[in-house]
Amino acid sequence: MADILKDVPIKSVQVEALVVMKIVKHCSSTFPTVATGSIVGMDNNGVLEVTNTFPFPVVEVATADSHGNDASSLAAAAPRAKANIVYQNEMIRHLKEVNVDANNVGWYTSATMGNFVNLGFIENQCHYQRENDKAVALVHDVSRSSQGTLTLRAFRLSNSFMAAFKENKFTTENLQKSKLTFKDILIEYPVVVHNYHLLTSFLHQIPPPPESPEVPLPTSLSELQRDPVRMPPNPSLDSLDLSIDPFLEKTCDLLLESVEAHYTDLNNHQYYQRQLAREQAKISAWQAKRKAENAARAAAKQQPLPEDEWQRLFKLPQEPSRLEGMLNAKQVEQYSKQVDGFTANISAKMFAVRGNLLPE
Repeated sequence: MADILKDVPIKSVQVEALVVMKIVKHCSSTFPTVATGSIVGMDNNGVLEVTNTFPFPVVEVATADSHGNDASSLAAAAPRAKANIVYQNEMIRHLKEVNVDANNVGWYTSATMGNFVNLGFIENQCHYQRENDKAVALVHDVSRSSQGTLTLRAFRLSNSFMAAFKENKFTTENLQKSKLTFKDILIEYPVVVHNYHLLTSFLHQIPPPPESPEVPLPTSLSELQRDPVRMPPNPSLDSLDLSIDPFLEKTCDLLLESVEAHYTDLNNHQYYQRQLAREQAKISAWQAKRKAENAARAAAKQQPLPEDEWQRLFKLPQEPSRLEGMLNAKQVEQYSKQVDGFTANISAKMFAVRGNLLPE
């Protein structure tokens, strides 16, 4: 039975409400610096249950690393640092002693405006998936969640990308053979926030708001003590705001930066292709000249010269890795989805009030 459950693929990620609060608190307290931590739980028949979490101490990483890296890069590399690996194993051992779920199921990280697809994120997730094939990465977008909408997403590297990343051969020829694109890098799973039964019972006991906006005033002190006054909730007027979402402008700026990075990577690859074409032209000219010399030597009944000597005389340029270009393309896709989500709400508001905005 255990072997059968082990082969069941992940369908969704269930995160306890207390874990969500811990992740949100840690990411918000360190913003804009990247926050990372470990998540523990268990795999329950295709549902990855995240029941506890603890942050990684960045101070220990900074003292162990003598290089002059900034705080963000140190925090981003914390999940695979040697000091934190020892710390994580020690924390899991303590959780086992108190009879708490202590199976490592991945890690979490903070993000800003959906900017998390980079080489550090891939290396961290690859580090966890080598140990546990079902490990996931929870990404909490602090900037989006600051507006009252929780943004928590779960990702995992695809098996095809994991195989390509282990070989570290992201050349054009290998990518064409494997048919690997930027869409095959990450697999996203739905995230479900789960509450304990005691908390659910408490939430059901909270009295609902009054049906009538007019609250009857108590006639005596005993009546006030028996039934306290409950004021009606204030309506939210944010949905009536017609101003352009500031996150839309920031996301568009980040999208333009990613497009510029894409063109820079494209120019580097075109420069490599031009260098390769020049070297191949030199090799072809040398081979043609050597064939003519050998033909003349054969006519004079002399020993022919070796025709593979060009491998020692000429050196073909090394093709740059296409991994950065693939990650950048995936990041452009994330920004495009965010822009699509922002413009959907704004466009609906504009169409609703266009009769008042347009002249008669």
